[in-house]
Amino acid sequence: MLFAGSDRDGVEAGKITAAYRRWAEPRVVEGRIYRTNAGRIEIDSVRQVNPDLISDYDDDIFAADRQNARDVRRRLRGNDDWPTFLIKFHLVEGPDPREELAATAELTPEDLEDLRTRLAQLDSLSRHGAWTTATLRKIEEKPTVRAADLAADLGRDTPTFKLDVRKLKNLGLTYSLETGYELSPRGAAYLKSL
Repeated sequence: MLFAGSDRDGVEAGKITAAYRRWAEPRVVEGRIYRTNAGRIEIDSVRQVNPDLISDYDDDIFAADRQNARDVRRRLRGNDDWPTFLIKFHLVEGPDPREELAATAELTPEDLEDLRTRLAQLDSLSRHGAWTTATLRKIEEKPTVRAADLAADLGRDTPTFKLDVRKLKNLGLTYSLETGYELSPRGAAYLKSL
């Protein structure tokens, strides 16, 4: 989830704890932690609501930092036919474990073996063959290049390429940038070990 302007500041400060979104289907899952542009949030609940039945006195309006029900409806984006969801969440304090992992440049033999095993599993489960090392090398070769361009270089479609890079990020091997990606210290150390 992304938050714009004062919403981002409110989420970051822990003052905003709800959001209304119009999506074709829910994009978040209750109980999961998500990284956002306002920090990490944990989803407390996700439920579909009828925007026409939102009351001006609903506490969720204030938790979303909206003036009234009309303000909620006015700010909804997306296709009018899509359902509206009310997402309740709270800010997760403390460092992101993935960032701490990614910043680790010294890999023990056990770390390397664990990474090799995990990456081999990702390769074996893939419908498009082994991809992990080629993707890491492409990101090393072309940091800050758009995902669509990297995907094209590898003969991949952009959506599944992005999903795969997210898997590498979850292992602490890459960073997502405003445009494109770069290897983390952990990712660079892993490639150097090959």
